[in-house]
Amino acid sequence: MDAREPALAWYRHVQKANWSTPADVKRDFRNASILRDGRVVFNIAGNKYRLVVWINYAYRVVYIRFIGTHAQYDAIDAQTI
Repeated sequence: MDAREPALAWYRHVQKANWSTPADVKRDFRNASILRDGRVVFNIAGNKYRLVVWINYAYRVVYIRFIGTHAQYDAIDAQTI
C-alpha cells in the first residue's frame, strides 16, 4: 500500500504533537478539515488517501477512525464512523 510511509510519517508527527485545540492541529496541518466533536480529516500520500481521527484534546489522545482512498471516504460519514 502506497499510503504506508506517509501514514507512518503522520503518526510520528502526531506522537510528538501537543494539541489542545483544533487551532493547534491546523497550525501543524493547514489542509486538515476540522469537523464537529473532535473529528478531523487529514489528506495523506499526496492527497490520495483520507485519514479520519477523533481527538480527545483534554487527554491528548488521537483515535484513528478510518483510513482509505477518496472513493472509500466518500462512502462513509466521517462524523459518525
